[in-house]
Amino acid sequence: MHSSVSGIHGNLLEVTVVGCNKLKDTEWISRQDPYVCLEYGSSKSRTRTCTDGGKNPTFQEKFNFTLIEGLREINVMVWNSNTLKDDDFIGSGKVQLQKALSQGFDDSTWPIQSGRGRHTGEVRLIIHYPNFGKHGTAGAPSAPPYMHAPHSTGYGAPPVQTAHYPSAVPYSSAPSYPSYPPNPSAYPPSSYYPSQPNAYPPQPNAYPPQPNVYPPQAFPPAPYPQQPYPPPPQAAPYYPPAPYPYPQPPRY
Repeated sequence: MHSSVSGIHGNLLEVTVVGCNKLKDTEWISRQDPYVCLEYGSSKSRTRTCTDGGKNPTFQEKFNFTLIEGLREINVMVWNSNTLKDDDFIGSGKVQLQKALSQGFDDSTWPIQSGRGRHTGEVRLIIHYPNFGKHGTAGAPSAPPYMHAPHSTGYGAPPVQTAHYPSAVPYSSAPSYPSYPPNPSAYPPSSYYPSQPNAYPPQPNAYPPQPNVYPPQAFPPAPYPQQPYPPPPQAAPYYPPAPYPYPQPPRY
């Protein structure tokens, strides 16, 4: 890619709106009056209204834009001018600047679409980049380019030093020691100690059983005396009847 493409910031770009082709007709009775709007960054430009231009208006108007590093497209919009109501939107599209910046000139037609994505015509633009092929221009200082690798200094990178370390010495397994039988003299056998007699012989019962304090009862026990049946009537106590409750007079 040419060096002029990576240092465009602040340089001049000329855009000529030639005209439109096969535009969508937004008028039912009279012919439409189209005009074209261009937007690049914060810069906006508008052509004159082509009265009765219809579907193929002609403009031949040139606009100048100051290039911005990293911004490589222009937005284009076409409208139909109205007198008694709002203008009708015909379509819009994006114009790529890569060819003009890399070759210095681009004469192409760019399609436009409606808000629903339908094709509504074409716009012809002639784009000229005057600083193409020039070095050390008196324009504004170039900003650092975007999405590019840094410039090489010409010095090669120092060779990578590989550290050489002695190979690791394998570790040998721990030495095996012979197993020794236990020393029989260290612990006397269990038979060395004689068994001890029972130091506490069972004692005789110090408390003899007590004699039965209560004499045994005769068996079977004597029966209870028979009661006469039916039992003799008992005289019921007499209680005088309680006085009959009389209604009390109402208390006021």
